[in-house]
Amino acid sequence: MSNQPTSTQYDVRGSVAVVTLNNPPVNGLGYGLRSGIVAGLDKALADPKVTAIVLIGSDRAFSGGADVKEFGTANAGKSPNLPDVIKALENSPKPVVAAIGGMALGGGLELAMGAHFRVAKGDANLGLPEVKLGLLPGAGGTQRLPRLIGLEAALNMIVSGAPVPAKKFEGSPLIDAIIEGDLLDGALKFAEKAVADKLPLKRARDLKVKPVAPGTEAFLQFARNTVGATSKNFPAPLKCVEAVAAATTKPFDEGLKYERELFQALMLTNESRALRHIFNAERAAAKIPDVPEDTKLRDIKKVGMIGAGTMGVGITMNFINVGIPVVLLEMKQEALDKGLKTIRTNYENSAKKGKITPAQIEERMALITPTLTYDGFKDVDLVIEAVFESMEVKEQVFKTLDEVCKPGAILASNTSALNLDKIAAFTKRPQDVVGLHFFSPANVMRLLEVVRGEKTAKDVLATSMALAKKIKKMPVVSGVCDGFIGNRIVARYGAAANEALNAGASPQQIDKALEKFGLAMGIYRMGDLAGLDIGYAGRKRRKEANPEAYIPIVADRLAEAGRFGQKTGAGFYKYEPGKRDAIPDPAVDKIIEDFRKERGMTARKVSDEEIIERCIYAMVNEGARIVEEGIAARASDIDVVYLNGYGFPAHRGGPMLYADTVGLANVVRALRRIAAEPGADAKFWEPAPLLVKLAEEGKTFS
Repeated sequence: MSNQPTSTQYDVRGSVAVVTLNNPPVNGLGYGLRSGIVAGLDKALADPKVTAIVLIGSDRAFSGGADVKEFGTANAGKSPNLPDVIKALENSPKPVVAAIGGMALGGGLELAMGAHFRVAKGDANLGLPEVKLGLLPGAGGTQRLPRLIGLEAALNMIVSGAPVPAKKFEGSPLIDAIIEGDLLDGALKFAEKAVADKLPLKRARDLKVKPVAPGTEAFLQFARNTVGATSKNFPAPLKCVEAVAAATTKPFDEGLKYERELFQALMLTNESRALRHIFNAERAAAKIPDVPEDTKLRDIKKVGMIGAGTMGVGITMNFINVGIPVVLLEMKQEALDKGLKTIRTNYENSAKKGKITPAQIEERMALITPTLTYDGFKDVDLVIEAVFESMEVKEQVFKTLDEVCKPGAILASNTSALNLDKIAAFTKRPQDVVGLHFFSPANVMRLLEVVRGEKTAKDVLATSMALAKKIKKMPVVSGVCDGFIGNRIVARYGAAANEALNAGASPQQIDKALEKFGLAMGIYRMGDLAGLDIGYAGRKRRKEANPEAYIPIVADRLAEAGRFGQKTGAGFYKYEPGKRDAIPDPAVDKIIEDFRKERGMTARKVSDEEIIERCIYAMVNEGARIVEEGIAARASDIDVVYLNGYGFPAHRGGPMLYADTVGLANVVRALRRIAAEPGADAKFWEPAPLLVKLAEEGKTFS
């Protein structure tokens, strides 16, 4: 046995030693596994009865690459490191066969390329996805892959980070054989034949990169131009090109050294830090501190959907896309027919693009049971309502659901801001009530806020998180407050933008500054897209509840004038029929000018830098309060929300990581400076206690 029994298993089949990678779930290449591979290799080399070695993983994964649990620990670079392991395989005097099933990604593929031969299942995924973390392959991937599959194919794989089925490489130096039956049996037979036929031991490092037409340098320059144009905020893709180019001009060892230099430089960039932060944050968001991972889930075989409007249609599509039947309820036949037609049209458009087949359209549509009564919900396991955002309407809906739905059915609200605990109190089973806040368009947007009420059962929460993953959403748990995580921060973000607008900036300047910063859409364009009537209704609700706290804003004037955004052809901008181009409107300038006069405001010059500082720091400050209050379990959850639901730039890693990058002490100083300005709302800009505490202690959110 290996001296790392939990990471590898060693046994001998006939004359072939089998070293099995055993580090679930994806055979991450941690120190234990690396040590186990080398120990297994050494044992095989010391045994005169062993003539060949097979390196194999599980059905799920040969290896998924680096062990994320090891990031930032002393073991990350501990010898034997991955290059050491690969070198040991390459230099073995006995043939080493890598048997690839499931996937070989990142360091996993680099490990396999260190073997003399590779066999694989045809559907095994091969890839080097390091670019998605702002990095490049750092254990020889940029030097070996071009030698095995050619310059163009290797460059495409490395720059895109996309996995490719092993079947596509059958017959190339990368894959010596595709195994149809049992992978281990096939690998053993291949190893025995390699020995019997005295096949020369192939080392990828000894191969030459074949020239490409119209010439290698011309191709590489074309690649530089193309990649540079599509990756302006990320340095890694262009560095990938340079590393691969080195494989065509430098001796192998010099190419390895150059690759390592580029890798280490990228590790220090803010962009790579941001992408690695996102990678870890999305995995952390799935963990709920007080909900055990082995919590028994409720079985969701059938879903009820209330509302066939924009949200109801999108939510319905998420479930039927994965084969879960939906009972779709509307109050009027006309509205129901319209919703069904919209779903069919959406699928027909996807079919025209070749994304699904006509047969799949019919399969999915057949999963919908349309209804005009609540009786259809008697046997559903989950009901989601997407009705008008009114507590009175929600009360009627949930009281009815409480009467109709079977015991144990989960009752979910798609509310974007209303108090979930009040909604749950309309039922006799508040433990079964949860918020599932989808983002529009719900069949496209990845984010799902899972709102945990005071009495929401742990198994309801765990089931909601698991179901979110099944329908390919990125779930983040939020506590109950006005607006939850995303919209609560948006309110502060919007208030900061409105201050800049009142001070003298135009909607166009504010949007352009935010878009230059990297946001997918400026706040006023975003408002026009979502509909200004939605925010207006919420502010009216809050004004009625607390008139003294109401602060007039320009958006209310626009809404009162019937300018609801794209849906009415006019909001902060005007829109031509059938087009989404936001056109500056002099009428809006007049409304803003009149608003300033009424409020006694004098316009001044506002810089783009001031706009960014106010808008982003307001988000950070509110985010700190949300973490402090326990609405979000961790600061990185806020980053996940903003990256997946609000178009925050990935190269900045989310508002909370951006604050870490700038320096929390600098953020606190800026907030205090703004709070002290004449006419400023000092309470609004007062730094959150958690933000101040972390800044004073020299700590970060992450």
